[in-house]
Amino acid sequence: MGSLRKIFFTGMLVSFLGSLPLGTLNVAAMQISVSDGIVAAMLFSAGSLLAEIIYVRLSLVAMDWIRKQEKIFRILEWVTLVIVVALALSSFYAALHPKTSKNVILSNNTLPHFVLGLTMSAVNPVQIPFWFGWSTVLFTKKILLPRKDHYNVYIIGIGLGTFFGNCVFIFGGQLIANRISHNQNILNWVIGGIFAITAVIQVWRMFKKKDAVHRLEHPEEETHPLEEKIMHITDTDKNK
Repeated sequence: MGSLRKIFFTGMLVSFLGSLPLGTLNVAAMQISVSDGIVAAMLFSAGSLLAEIIYVRLSLVAMDWIRKQEKIFRILEWVTLVIVVALALSSFYAALHPKTSKNVILSNNTLPHFVLGLTMSAVNPVQIPFWFGWSTVLFTKKILLPRKDHYNVYIIGIGLGTFFGNCVFIFGGQLIANRISHNQNILNWVIGGIFAITAVIQVWRMFKKKDAVHRLEHPEEETHPLEEKIMHITDTDKNK
């Protein structure tokens, strides 16, 4: 029981911390929260979370197959870049047209928010090498074993961690929006800038070979900065 508890908290903590850096999905959830409300943002996050859980499950049972899908990852990198650029342009358009105040792509008029979150997460390959790296570390340290109960508890922890991380942006976006209720175009400029910077970073990674394919081949790069801290926090055996 202690090992399952450790797996659960490790998955939740890694997922929560991994959700905090600014990225396409959490910033999109924040903008949806501002423009369409908390429920819409929650639905978007639920869709993105479902795709993430599916990817994690695949990474656990099909690591060798995933390593060989270089062409798929290359395509997904370009699709993600196009989406991020479109999100940036849509945010800038909303900022220039205060009466609209909505990102056209993230609006419910484009796709239901749940489907939109599922789609955007499904074509975002960044999370695959991230979880590939962490799962490899946990397998190596014998914390995570190839057992169904371990996998299920691990995925539940990951789901909750991502949900809590997204809530930081969803409710944070609401707080910011309430503070600048008469100047929401400022927030659209900021969010558009974040998407634009994300697109530039994406291009840099793709041309510097620091993209998803590179990180799959070097999973240790995904885990090193936080590995010792997280393992220390979740190491319940040492605290008994």
